[in-house]
Amino acid sequence: MHTADPVLVYGAAGHTGRFVIDELLRRGLVPVLAGRSAGRLATVPARHAALERRVVGIDDPELLRRVVAGAAAVINCAGPFLDTALPLARAALESGAHYLDVTAEQPVVQALYRELDAPAREANVAVVPAMAFYGGLADLLVTSVLDGGSHADEIDIAIGLDRWWPTAGTRATGVRNTATRLVIRDGVLAPLENPAPPGTWFYPSPLGEQSVVQLPFSEVITIDHHLHVGELRSYLNTASLEELRDTATPAPTAADEQGRSSQRFVVDVVVRTGAQTRRVTATGRDIYAISAPIVVEGAVRLLDGRHRGPGAAAPGEVFDAAAVLAGLKRHADIVVVDRTHNGAAR
Repeated sequence: MHTADPVLVYGAAGHTGRFVIDELLRRGLVPVLAGRSAGRLATVPARHAALERRVVGIDDPELLRRVVAGAAAVINCAGPFLDTALPLARAALESGAHYLDVTAEQPVVQALYRELDAPAREANVAVVPAMAFYGGLADLLVTSVLDGGSHADEIDIAIGLDRWWPTAGTRATGVRNTATRLVIRDGVLAPLENPAPPGTWFYPSPLGEQSVVQLPFSEVITIDHHLHVGELRSYLNTASLEELRDTATPAPTAADEQGRSSQRFVVDVVVRTGAQTRRVTATGRDIYAISAPIVVEGAVRLLDGRHRGPGAAAPGEVFDAAAVLAGLKRHADIVVVDRTHNGAAR
């Protein structure tokens, strides 16, 4: 496989899918647009109109295999991933294609790891769920901080958004995903306390001090898959969560020529191992738009061989985390700063 081979984007007409297509084109790859609705695919931007389009639902495995045939990789942007991930990933494996997605849903990542690791190894391809803002970015940051190590006593991940304008897909996923969220406690996956513990986090600029609540996403599952962690807590600032839960909050709107919103984010990671504590922070713009360079960086590395082999794996497990983050700094509007010497206040 090489980067001249086509990459099928499922959910191509969606908000994140369009960013992914633009990023594939920018990186010199050949996207194939796919989705469940011919009507939706007909609404793709004029700049995508000449690209090949394939219409297929997720309830016909044979048709899915035919649609995926010929693709070197599949990027799934169609949520809720509880419905789309396993059928599409199976079709990818049976067609000899790598599979990546942008899910934040913990049960999806668990199911892909559990059911598709052995088939992926047999097919000599990789399955990499949550290669996105939620899941992948924190996993890569933690892995880079450990610098080749595989154990941490405690990890705190604090995601902060100055606004959260949710897409229709995000709202649909929230309705569909009712599973109990998991954290890592005493070295194993455990249910999040109910009610979720609140707190305060001192984010770097532009957010500063914020009220937070524990709200784990798919990063807990990816990190647990390849690292040994005593305690892992994930936080989200409550102001953005309140916007997400408010049905009157509008969808994101474009604020620049790339179609990105003006939303700013901070992902703050604190890792303690023994007496050593390290802190690293990623800042950038638009959580949906930034998922595109993250997942496309993964696709490029799968196609050109810069990965650690087949199977169902976490981003920091299958890729060189530091190299991926360096690539994101080159190809995306993201800044990663080691703040270890600035303390790790919470």
